[in-house]
Amino acid sequence: MGWREFFGIRKKDRRQDVGTPAKGPAAQVTDLTLSDIKVGYLLDHDMKTWEVTAYHYYDWGDGGNLTHEWQLNSADDTLYLEKTSDDETEWSVSRPIPFKRLGAGVRNHILEKEDPPDEIEFEDRIYHLNEFGGGKFFKDGKGPGREFLVWDYEDESGECFLSIQQWDEEDFEASVGHWVEAYQFTNILPRM
Repeated sequence: MGWREFFGIRKKDRRQDVGTPAKGPAAQVTDLTLSDIKVGYLLDHDMKTWEVTAYHYYDWGDGGNLTHEWQLNSADDTLYLEKTSDDETEWSVSRPIPFKRLGAGVRNHILEKEDPPDEIEFEDRIYHLNEFGGGKFFKDGKGPGREFLVWDYEDESGECFLSIQQWDEEDFEASVGHWVEAYQFTNILPRM
């Protein structure tokens, strides 16, 4: 009698037949999509591994139109992944930038005219005002929500965007980003 038989281990028990779908916890790990991510999950994007460190959402107040946002951190970077569903699901990634990098003219324009300019130049790219709106931000997906205004700009290609958010009279934030596809995110795994 060999050691395998002594411990009751058989080859059939140890491996799954090739071509048979995974069952149990293994199936849950291999069938994950980008829409399934939660705080603590890991995923690969743009040659880096990212950890999902926060989840927030925006309610635009028009019949349940929500934007879901996940904060992703790597060793040296922070990204915000957003999922918006209107007619179809759209994904984008953005990075926060210091609002003052847009120049004093943008801030002054908003304070004087209650709107930013129709055109903003940032890092040798010209962005045109695309849409404006207000909503509520739910940090960590909880609470009563914090009201804010947002101005969204797009470049000529329609692939890159710049957003300005106003939280209070003189409290502004900005971010720049681009549109992505779900397939650009791989190896989605829960932290074990």
